[in-house]
Amino acid sequence: MKQPHMTQTPTASAAPLHLVYGRPPLGLADVLPSAIQVSPLIPRSPALEDLADASADSAIVLAPPGTAERNYVIAQMLRVLKPGGELTVMALKDKGGSRLRKSLEAFGCDVDESSKAHHRIAFVERPEAVVGLEAALSAGAPRDLTGQGLWSQPGVFSWDRLDPGSALLLKTLPALSGKGMDLGCGIGLLALAVLESAAVTGLALIDIDSRALKAAQRNVTDPRASFDWADIRSQEGPGDQDFVVMNPPFHDAGSEDKALGQAFIRRAASALRKGGTCWLVANRHLPYEETLKPLFAKVTLKAEAQGYKVYEARK
Repeated sequence: MKQPHMTQTPTASAAPLHLVYGRPPLGLADVLPSAIQVSPLIPRSPALEDLADASADSAIVLAPPGTAERNYVIAQMLRVLKPGGELTVMALKDKGGSRLRKSLEAFGCDVDESSKAHHRIAFVERPEAVVGLEAALSAGAPRDLTGQGLWSQPGVFSWDRLDPGSALLLKTLPALSGKGMDLGCGIGLLALAVLESAAVTGLALIDIDSRALKAAQRNVTDPRASFDWADIRSQEGPGDQDFVVMNPPFHDAGSEDKALGQAFIRRAASALRKGGTCWLVANRHLPYEETLKPLFAKVTLKAEAQGYKVYEARK
């Protein structure tokens, strides 16, 4: 995994430190130009967990929707902020915003709150003593799901269970050969299955979520695997891969966005050599055939069940 660029991480003698988590909508918060991005979904960002206690002067958080993940991020920010440091937390009202006040008050914060553009926005100063910090950090931390080395973390896609789309793809996937890529690899469940074939010579696991990729590094220890923290939408493929496997995301910031899956398909096509194959699973209602057919010589529906479809697309 390519490590985040850490030269911006401050020391105790550095200038005032301002943090931002995620990309708050324009007009909802004044993000300083000097603010350091710490979201695990933005490649090259330093990890919030690596920042020292009581080292930051202010922080702005676009809170994630999941309760454990949201409370974990807030707890990390309260840990990192100096007493009296300013924390602004916002979320869509129906994506956790209505629960911000209760969450922050549970940490012992006095909360001022406003509403704008369907968001709730909470303003607090970090208290001298934060209540329940360790419990929230523990509830949102990475963990071994099985006790046998299968790691994950709240906030990662389908973090504590095998999603039905991936299950169908695993059931359908043949033994592969050569070198390939797992786009949007998550915690590495598809990769583990792919690497069961001795004919696979290499597998690049790529994901935009550093938490997922760190879990995949712990779960997939095969030396044929490599790891890359990247947004595949900003990359072109090498054009020499024998295969690609993927379960493309179709939600961005909690809203359905079929363009995400279409971007994955274009990335897969650019990665493959002529004759290479892409194996993907998608929700039945998503019109990916329209994107696949111009990019691949042959597209075959290989399985369909429980609202999902598996395609083999040969370039």
